[in-house]
Amino acid sequence: MWIADGWKDYELLDTSSGERLERWGNVILIRPDPQIIWKNVDEHPAWKRADGIYRRSSSGGGAWVKNQLPASWNISYRDLRFVLRPMGFKHTGLFPEQAANWDWFSDLIRNANRPVKVLNLFAYTGGATVAAAKAGASVVHVDAAKGMVEQAKENAMLSGLENAPIRYLVDDCKKFVERELRRGNRYDGIIMDPPSYGRGPGGEVWKLEEHIDGLITLTAGLLSEKPLFFLVNSYTTGLSPMTMGYLLDLRIWKRYGGTVESQELGLRVSQTGSCLPCGASSRWYFS
Repeated sequence: MWIADGWKDYELLDTSSGERLERWGNVILIRPDPQIIWKNVDEHPAWKRADGIYRRSSSGGGAWVKNQLPASWNISYRDLRFVLRPMGFKHTGLFPEQAANWDWFSDLIRNANRPVKVLNLFAYTGGATVAAAKAGASVVHVDAAKGMVEQAKENAMLSGLENAPIRYLVDDCKKFVERELRRGNRYDGIIMDPPSYGRGPGGEVWKLEEHIDGLITLTAGLLSEKPLFFLVNSYTTGLSPMTMGYLLDLRIWKRYGGTVESQELGLRVSQTGSCLPCGASSRWYFS
């Protein structure tokens, strides 16, 4: 498991009865997590003083039922800074477990000793974008949601990257990749964090397990002659990290060699010392 253990402004305090107890800066949140199937016997005292609690509705969706939250607030990770906003579907605009990946590819970029061009697909609010740019890469940031792209710009500004070589695009990721292939553009590093389920601009249904092989195959065509890394994340239950790694073996390793590694991502729980799995990543890198 790759554990995001470099945080000071984020802490997974406890887990129990289908919920996470988290500290985001000075704000305490309780959010649902269906894989937390246990009840903790020795519970953390902060359960009783949460600033925000998200409850799912039996009819679908959910809401913040106890909401003493600011409209937004900021937290830091190393030399990066992010704005947080409570969203309608339990999210805050940041996935802290991804810091394990930020550290990994940032080291590769810094040690490359050459210009590095990175493509970030399904880039959300730009955690990976600002990490790659801070490490010295030029980045193309693509997401279909305009609001998420605007928040990514805020995060770049907060991190002192308002003048960094970052290109922001509100676009369908697959269609963008197809156009980049026709234009002959290439990238040294590619990051993708595709959703488990979604719909394209024409109403097309996207299911990760049905479409991810085709997307990886297509996107691998954008790698440069001397690529540095390829990272794919998955939060789809039942799609193991080794399954994603097998795809990278087939579509990238067979052409370029290098190394493929696949693991769950995790966050350490302060109350118990155990690690909560939080999705999975597969990484290819040239070695």
